[in-house]
Amino acid sequence: MSLFKQLLIAICLFLVVAFSGSFMVSLESSRTQYVNQLRSHAQDAATALALSLTPNIDDPAMVELLVSSIFDSGYYASIRVVDLTNDQTIAERSGIPDNNDVPNWFVKLIGLEPAGGDALVSRGWEQAARVEVVSHPMFALAKLWQSALGSLGWLLLCGAVSAVLGALLLRRQLKPLDYMVKQSHAIARREFLSLPDLPRTPELRRVVQAMNQMVEKLKALFQEQAERSEKLRVESYQDTLTGLANRRYFEMQLNARVSNPEETSSGYLLLLRVKDLAGLNQRLGGQRTDQLLQAVGEQLLRQCEPYPETHNLVTRIRGGEFAVLAPGLMREEALQLAQNLESTLLSLQATGASDVTPVACIGLAPFTHGDSPQALLTLADQALAQAETQGDVSWVCLDHAAAASVGDDHHAWHTLLDRALTQQRFELYFQPVVASQDTQLILHYKVLSRLVDDHGHTIPAGRFLPWLERFGWSARLDRLMLELVLKQMGSHEYSLALNLSAATLADPQALNRVFDLLRQHSNLGPRLTLEIGEEQLPEQAVLEQLTHRLRELDFSLSLQRFGGRFSMIGNLARLGLAYLKIDGSYIRDIDQESDKRLFIEAIQRAAHSIDLPLIAERVETEGELKVIREMGIFGVQGQLFGEPAPWR
Repeated sequence: MSLFKQLLIAICLFLVVAFSGSFMVSLESSRTQYVNQLRSHAQDAATALALSLTPNIDDPAMVELLVSSIFDSGYYASIRVVDLTNDQTIAERSGIPDNNDVPNWFVKLIGLEPAGGDALVSRGWEQAARVEVVSHPMFALAKLWQSALGSLGWLLLCGAVSAVLGALLLRRQLKPLDYMVKQSHAIARREFLSLPDLPRTPELRRVVQAMNQMVEKLKALFQEQAERSEKLRVESYQDTLTGLANRRYFEMQLNARVSNPEETSSGYLLLLRVKDLAGLNQRLGGQRTDQLLQAVGEQLLRQCEPYPETHNLVTRIRGGEFAVLAPGLMREEALQLAQNLESTLLSLQATGASDVTPVACIGLAPFTHGDSPQALLTLADQALAQAETQGDVSWVCLDHAAAASVGDDHHAWHTLLDRALTQQRFELYFQPVVASQDTQLILHYKVLSRLVDDHGHTIPAGRFLPWLERFGWSARLDRLMLELVLKQMGSHEYSLALNLSAATLADPQALNRVFDLLRQHSNLGPRLTLEIGEEQLPEQAVLEQLTHRLRELDFSLSLQRFGGRFSMIGNLARLGLAYLKIDGSYIRDIDQESDKRLFIEAIQRAAHSIDLPLIAERVETEGELKVIREMGIFGVQGQLFGEPAPWR
């Protein structure tokens, strides 16, 4: 039973006990008073009747008349006139008056006995008769009954008012306890909440202060771990001069992008080289040359903003060389990006470069899934070398066999995807996510999509997702996938994880349709987790609202491909995520690269401080699995534990 109910019942019991005790004390006092009043009433009646009978004692009719008149005028049990010479009754009246709706149980409970009185009737100097009067207690019982009813009514009124006021008071006083319950639940969901308004009650104030202190301590510990991890990431993967990613991060992402068919599997690599960096250092000095490099980096970031896939993929690989890995970029977009960069870099000549030649040259090379990273870099270097030898145009794009797949026919893709979305020609593939310490224990299945073309062949997501984004149909695919997943979940008891695109998150109508669908299947909430890519994260307020709405329906949210924006991990404490999936680029060859291990250990410490499970993506070797187990990461996902496949 809750404390609120216990206190409310205690108040009611106190009122009942108080009423009962007050009534018993009042009853005992009233009993004595009424007994005296009854005795006095009987004695007065006997004296008055005796005086009235003195001149008429020898007239039996008058005696009878006087006795009847006295008996009928009050509450009497009996009136009797006895002749003292022979002890015979001269006149007598007796009876039981009306109980005035006083219940018998109350009469028995009170136990008020009749009281009597007597007086002598004289004949001259002789005593002729004796008058005996017994008063009936019914009048007193009626008064006591009315008093009891009045007290009971007053008790009920006071009880009702006290219950309402007490409930309001208790609810207000115990509100901090409810908030502390929310605090404990929030901590279990890896959120940190503090109660700003302390209660006035000293005992509750101390408890709330202790809870707030504990929450702030946990929050500070987590923030400290997050800052330490972010510092380590910056030292390992960020260029100190421009703030862009460094060569180590570039190579890591390049290897990951060209080897993963589930992500965008085609695009362009852009290399940019500042011309005559050594000469600029001699002519301008180190400080102004550094400013030039910083300005080039800022222009790269600004020109790449329209392409979300390039987020965190703009890097400075060495000296005056920069690289942009742009997955999903079409040929026309890549050429437009090069032209825009060429025109914006001309404005940097005012910093001290030649007024005739461009500040930098640009080389473009396409890539697709399965390409060799080294071959791709070689092709981009060739394009860069040709751009350096040109005079007027400062960029060159070289194509190879992969260019045909990158530049697929726009109309053909539009027709194929529109027909597939309308006819639901997408197939669900599932990849197991297992516990790191026991790979036979399946945590959940990651849901992936395959497009079925006109010939019945399946196309991996990395090929058609860029086209869906260009046509603005990503939200349509999200809804279709969610419908297929919810329908499929009715045939088994396993947990699943499904990705949501940035287009759905940015469109309120599309998001509401998703929630309407989830609301219809809220019974599946504990078994379905929605995942968002780190590069697709909306604003913090939108993200918090999203997690709150999902939690109301018993669904959960998680992040995948996490690592490039580690500075935001401090905000994750308020989201209550189900788990965090580490980007596979940080896992690849982790058993051979110590810097990756140090970074993942930092993430693990920060996540462990808020009890947030970590799952490593794209684990492909036993060496990687061994290191992950040693670090205590919760789960793993990758080809080592199973390729994506249809449901069996």
